[in-house]
Amino acid sequence: MTAKVFIDGQAGTTGLQIISRLSNRDDVTLLKLNDHERKDTERRREMLNSADLVILCLPDEAARQAVALIDNPATRVIDASTAHRTNPDWVYGMPEYEPGHAKRVAAAMRVTNPGCYANASIAIIHPLIKAGILPADWPLTINAVSGYSGGGKAMIASFEDSQSADYTSETFRAYGLTMEHKHIPEIQRRSGLTTRPILIPSVARYRQGMLVQVPLQLDFITGKPTMGDLHDALASHYAGANFITLASLDETTDMGQVNPEALNGTDEMRLYVFGSQTHGQAVIMALLDNLGKGASGQAVQNMNLMLGFDETTGLTTTDAPGLIDHFDEAVSTGT
Repeated sequence: MTAKVFIDGQAGTTGLQIISRLSNRDDVTLLKLNDHERKDTERRREMLNSADLVILCLPDEAARQAVALIDNPATRVIDASTAHRTNPDWVYGMPEYEPGHAKRVAAAMRVTNPGCYANASIAIIHPLIKAGILPADWPLTINAVSGYSGGGKAMIASFEDSQSADYTSETFRAYGLTMEHKHIPEIQRRSGLTTRPILIPSVARYRQGMLVQVPLQLDFITGKPTMGDLHDALASHYAGANFITLASLDETTDMGQVNPEALNGTDEMRLYVFGSQTHGQAVIMALLDNLGKGASGQAVQNMNLMLGFDETTGLTTTDAPGLIDHFDEAVSTGT
């Protein structure tokens, strides 16, 4: 017997990516509305309540409205919007968040899928706070760059469609400069920070791929942690994880650059600890596909757990045939 899954918002970037990961699976039946039915509230209500699991790929307010339409106590929900990411009544959809957290996701009725910048930032910061290496009140700055697909259909059109009214030929754009980016509350709460971090996001002229960087002045942190301490904390936290991997310090010593597109087409996040012990400075970096582990891949990972499937079903890491060679080449050469 297959599980019935309904993607509300299936025509958006995240929804389409989820469909691509589910379309060839025989353990899932996708429930779909015709184009003319998508704005029919009663047809949506019917579909939402007939599904075993619903994935919401909607704007925040529309996601809240969709949840309100569900009265079937057996229908489980993954919300890919920002609407519930700081809500304590929703389980945070990052299975690697803490030991045993995947079981919480598996048992949950309501799961909030992380934001792309937040997922990577929390993956870096939370283990360091849990290990007592980084004080919870430490003033952090997070620098990040994403491909333009992270902005959805409108931004994709602005970079790709020369006939679009919003078309741009720019190569790079920093934004979120009022310090009000929607991922900041999520990062603070889920990382365990008591001090609001600074997030400086940016978008560049490539379709997908993301780098998130957290720089640290080690000599100013209580206990003066070493790069080895940072690496050990991350290694311990993610031991056995399927989709968050950690480069060795030997690897990072020999690397001169990291290409943000190197993990495109995978559902993996790769962490690196770079820096100089001599200067007491380090930067921890996360590399991921913003449409993979940063959005759709993460949703499918959560769906697998919630429906009792193997966590890795339908998902891809750099161990998959044909990807590892591209990964190694892209990271080492920047091509």
